[in-house]
Amino acid sequence: SPSIKLLVDDPIVVNPGEAITLVCVTTGGEPLPTLTWVRSVGTLPEKIVLKGGTLTIPAINSDDAGTYSCIANNNVGNPAKKSTNIIVRALKKGRFWITPDPYHKDDNIQIGREVKISCQVEAVPSEELMFSWFKNGRPLRSSERMVITQTDPDVSPGTTNLDIIDLKFTDFGTYTCVASLKGGGISDISIDVNISSSTVPPNLTVPQEKSPLVTREGDTIELQCQVTGKPKPIILWSRADKEIPMPDGTMQMESYDGILRIVNVSREMTGTYRCQTSQYNGFNVKPREALVQLIVQYPPAVEPTFLEIRQGQGRSVTMSCRVLRAYPTRVLTFEWRLGSKLLRTGRFDAQDSTEYTIRSLSRDSYGNYSCNIINEAGAGRCSFLVTGKAYAPEFYYDTYNPLWQNRARVYAYSLEWTQMNPDAVDRILTYHLGIRQAGQQRWWEQEITVNGKIQKGELITYNLTELIKPEAYEVRLTPVTIFGDGDATIRVIKYSAPMNPHLREFHCGFEDGNICLFTQDEKDNFDWTRQNIVLRDTKYTPNTGPSADRSGSKEGFFMYIEASSPRKEGDRARLISPVFSIPPKNPYGTTNTAYCFSFYYNMYGQHIGTLNVYLRLKSQTSTESPFWSTSGNKGQHWFQARVNIHPNSSFQVVFEGIRGRGIEGDIAIDDISIVEGECTKSDYVNNHIPSEAVRTLPHIRSFPVFLLVSVLIHQR
Repeated sequence: SPSIKLLVDDPIVVNPGEAITLVCVTTGGEPLPTLTWVRSVGTLPEKIVLKGGTLTIPAINSDDAGTYSCIANNNVGNPAKKSTNIIVRALKKGRFWITPDPYHKDDNIQIGREVKISCQVEAVPSEELMFSWFKNGRPLRSSERMVITQTDPDVSPGTTNLDIIDLKFTDFGTYTCVASLKGGGISDISIDVNISSSTVPPNLTVPQEKSPLVTREGDTIELQCQVTGKPKPIILWSRADKEIPMPDGTMQMESYDGILRIVNVSREMTGTYRCQTSQYNGFNVKPREALVQLIVQYPPAVEPTFLEIRQGQGRSVTMSCRVLRAYPTRVLTFEWRLGSKLLRTGRFDAQDSTEYTIRSLSRDSYGNYSCNIINEAGAGRCSFLVTGKAYAPEFYYDTYNPLWQNRARVYAYSLEWTQMNPDAVDRILTYHLGIRQAGQQRWWEQEITVNGKIQKGELITYNLTELIKPEAYEVRLTPVTIFGDGDATIRVIKYSAPMNPHLREFHCGFEDGNICLFTQDEKDNFDWTRQNIVLRDTKYTPNTGPSADRSGSKEGFFMYIEASSPRKEGDRARLISPVFSIPPKNPYGTTNTAYCFSFYYNMYGQHIGTLNVYLRLKSQTSTESPFWSTSGNKGQHWFQARVNIHPNSSFQVVFEGIRGRGIEGDIAIDDISIVEGECTKSDYVNNHIPSEAVRTLPHIRSFPVFLLVSVLIHQR
């Protein structure tokens, strides 16, 4: 595992503008570790220069301060990490406050009483901070009447106090505290405080025309508090009506002129704001405060913003538009329109919604309806699409024996579908059927006449004939009512898995988007995912999953289960093949047809769970039996499994991936094939990829029973 060393001090204290270099070197690790630099808070500065383990920060400033860490990783053991803290020397945020009389709690400066002047500065590093005091430009030293207290880090970091005992007229003047850092290199901060008979405590008022302040959402507004007194203090703004942050995200915002400026004001900012005097840059007395009310007007928020209504002719439709919130609420009007045509207007009284009813729909009353609800700030709109368009048909994919061969180069397909919500609109009169060869532009259209009313859930069948082997076709089905064309549905049919007279050969490498008509089980915990290495997310989990498809191509596709969050141990993903038919039974009630089922799998990762394969027999009731399984890490290789199966009815194959105990548990499958005839030993031996032993699973449905077992073992 890696080890490293930092060739720098910790901490590193520098002045702004200097360039610093951090050097990190490896002292051990096999293979040679890679070195990276990170920052504990935020990202690395854009101006840095990286060269191997050396990091240079030119012209450093306060924003560049923080902890920098060098990390070495070689995927052996834990990464090595060394850190150093960069401190950029600085003085900032100089403040002062005057305490007129610490003992008598008086708000005014009086002759014969005590006056305390405090100065505060933020210093980095704080231990280097020094203060000096001056009166009218001359240095001051601590005495019985002029008591200077330097900063006490345990009580008030970065603060110095000057106590003037028994204030005299001759003590009036300008007092200056100067903050500096030992060693220099940083500009001093100088703060002047004037003590005289004109030094008076603050007073705070709100101009009458500034409260309440009414504005509209999206505007820029200024809340104002007027402050008098000498010196004028900083004004602190906060919410008075609720404990929520101010527009900048803090609980208090500072203002030096008494104005709070808010850009792009929102409705959530409506409420009462408090302005109050701060002790900073003024008198350390009980804060003066005032309240300002802000009223933000905004257009009505309404529902629904959009609603599609499907209804047949002669029936009634009622549309309702409801106000959720608006300000002002007392001036609300509404307008109902069909397109640009005004239908009805009115005012709201006590209700919060308005309705518009069409008693009997006709062809002219279909269209886009809108309801505008209006106040002083604007309008909110509800939109309705009233249509007689039929819903889309839903193709039925589990058709028993949908594909058969007409002639040597021609096949046919039994297309089945149900109609979504057939009672929602007028009766479906016909279907427009469009068909085109995949990849071609031209659609061939024909009409399917419907006799009678279609019932909900009714299975409708239409046979497509004269399809050329082995081409795939796109099929588009559009329901038609007296309103016109409804929503269309498109699917792809192909000759990849012939179902009649019986299955001869099936191959699938998941290269096309329909994944060879495999489907995801709706009752499992998550789905299999189609993937290739080129399109893989850059945030994928390392140390698990294949580095290419089974053929070694990074462009080739495969199916895999993703073991990362939110997946947890034991979650199952099931992938179901299309239905395959087999030859009819012989007079003895059995079939001698055998199939060689094979596939490739990749199970690389320290948290690999289990891959199961089931055979599902199709009859009046479906049964499912496991016939192949393996678990655990197999390494970064594709392996081939071959299994002889003897199904005695139409069947499906189900792949079940079970998530292991951690995120490095991706399981992949590729290049599935089902070929009539048993797996041959010669074919098996000639396979150069490590393989599982071939197994055979008999399926017993009736008597007499013939049990067929064949096992091929490849010794490696």
